[in-house]
Amino acid sequence: MINIVLFGKPGAGKGTQAEFLKEKYNLTHLSTGDIFRYNIKNNTELGQLAKTFMDKGDLVPDEVTIQMLQSEVDKNPQSAGFLFDGFPRTLAQASALDNFLEAKKQSITATVALEADDNILVARLLERGKTSGRPDDQDEEKIRNRYDEYNQKTAPLMDYYKAQGKFHSVDGIGTIAEVTERLTNVFDKL
Repeated sequence: MINIVLFGKPGAGKGTQAEFLKEKYNLTHLSTGDIFRYNIKNNTELGQLAKTFMDKGDLVPDEVTIQMLQSEVDKNPQSAGFLFDGFPRTLAQASALDNFLEAKKQSITATVALEADDNILVARLLERGKTSGRPDDQDEEKIRNRYDEYNQKTAPLMDYYKAQGKFHSVDGIGTIAEVTERLTNVFDKL
């Protein structure tokens, strides 16, 4: 079983690349953003709670995120592996994910970070916000707040996974095909 964590700042292209990677490597794609939106749309208790944080541009607390993710993993017992998109975002989440997978006799195979300049990403999200309807993609201040949160809470994951020999960095700027090729080069070596 292969379990990959794909991370990067909002707008780095995780969702776009995950669509290709899940097909090519037969992985179950678990996007925390999609999981949050599903729970919000269906007005679940966890969805209502997550929405209060997302509307402010804040990260959803670990306990809520972990509960949603564990539920999705449990719904896919026959999966050949998982592509975690947007999770973990904090050291506490990484540790919780390791413990959860260990209980299932699994582990994270590798983490791959899509790297990109903040100004390029802000422009991408503002453009996406014109059609996505997502309020957190339409306000530059909220976007930059999300990047501050990422820098404070998610960036330390690089050292966490480097210490395990599981961290890979990929340039997320370029055409979709160029970034896909870079990711494929990493995945094919796992």
